[in-house]
Order: sequence, then structure tokens, then C-alpha cells
Amino acid sequence: MQTNRLEAFSDGVIAIIITIMVLEMKVPHGTDLGALRPLVPVFLSYVLSFVYVGIYWNNHHHLLHATHHVSGPMMWANLHLLFWQSLIPFVTGWMGENHFAALPMALYGFVLMMAAVAWLILQSAIILKQGRDSLLAGALGRDYKGKLSLAFYILAIGLAFLNRWLAGALYVLVAVMWLIPDRRIERVLAKGGGEWRRKQGNGLRGATDARYGEWAYAFRPGAVPASHSCRVHVHAGTPCTSQGSHGSRGEARPDRAAADESPAHHVC
Repeated sequence: MQTNRLEAFSDGVIAIIITIMVLEMKVPHGTDLGALRPLVPVFLSYVLSFVYVGIYWNNHHHLLHATHHVSGPMMWANLHLLFWQSLIPFVTGWMGENHFAALPMALYGFVLMMAAVAWLILQSAIILKQGRDSLLAGALGRDYKGKLSLAFYILAIGLAFLNRWLAGALYVLVAVMWLIPDRRIERVLAKGGGEWRRKQGNGLRGATDARYGEWAYAFRPGAVPASHSCRVHVHAGTPCTSQGSHGSRGEARPDRAAADESPAHHVC
């Protein structure tokens, strides 16, 4: 299975998540700037979450470009990631409406942490399918960046009950770390991806070309491949030899003069 449907489904879910988040910002009834003041925390939390969702969308795009086939575990891992992402609008609205209180800040960090765990699980499922010598495995290496992000989330969750602004600063720091698309995958795709694919495909292409050449020869007009169990029926008693001049190819060649009057046909 190719990655097209998986990527299209994920794009649709992410688009819905962004739409739900912006709907949390209620239109004020006043017409002056003071009417917008209560919306400032909601807007700031929306901006932060929008950046996070955009980061996941961008890197998800790169991740699937380094993936050649989709397996069942990969699909479930992707759904697991989307589940935690779908909770981002809820914790974003709760954190903004309560002006970054401790518990909403901690829960916000927990959802981000679980989304990061789901991302690592998806990466592992892809590498398990493609092998340790795959394009993605070579690009990620030991993935210190992903593990450092997890450590920052855990630290921020604890800090939310001590200093909510420091916890918020850690959330922003992780977002800045991932704001630029993962250059590791980009570099491998740009420089080594084509060569890797050529090396991986050489064996298959060689076998395919050889097989195609055999078929092209065996199925030329008047030829019957030896690997097929075929019967040659000749009308009007036309003499026929089961082995042609090519021996192992097993050509069925009716007498040329008789064949002009009584054409032969093969039934496989």
C-alpha cells in the first residue's frame, strides 16, 4: 500500500483540528479594543497550538516522503498520533480561558508529550517495516532531538505547578526547536535518497528486466514457453513438433506449408 491515502487522511484531520481551535475564539460583543482584552490569553494559546499542529503537519509530510509502503502497524500508529493531536483544541481552549492556570498548563503539556510519544512510535513502526538500513533510519540516527523534546515536556509539566510562565517558555522552546522542517530527512532525501533507492531497486529491476526479456522471447508469434503447460491444437491433422530448434524454449512449430491452410492455436 502506498502512502497517498494515509497522508490525505492525516491532512484532513489536521485541517479539522485547526478549524476547531479557531472556533474557540468567540467574537466579542463590544466594538472597542477593550472588548478584545479577554481574548488575549485565548489568542496566545491558539497561536502556540497552531504552530505545534503546523510543525506536526510539516514533519509528517517529510516523514511519509521517506516512507515507501504502509503497513497495518503504521496505520494504527498514525491513528494514535492523530488521537493525541485531536485533543489539542480542548486543552488549548481550557488553558486560554483560564489564563494559563497551573492544571490546564500541565494538561496541555501532557497532551503535547503524548503526541511526541506517538510520533516516536510512528517512526519506529516505519523503521521496523523498512529495516534498520532504510532511508528514514539513516536520517534519524539516534534521534536526540526527539528525546530532548520529551525531556522538556516532562520538565514543563512539573514546572506548571511551580512557575507557569517558565513552563510556557519551555513549550515555546520546543516549538522553536521544531519550527524548521526536520533537516535530517531533507538532507537524506536531497543527497542520498536517489542513490539509496537505486541500490534498493537494482535487484528487483534486474530480475524484472530478465523476466520481461524471457517473456518477450517466449511469447513471440508461434512460440510456447516451456514453463507453461500448454496443448497445441492443429487443425486438419497438421503435423506438429513439440520441440523446436530452441530446445528448452519448447516452441511448437507446425509444418510451414500445412500451417498456411490450417492455422494452429495454443491453449494454456
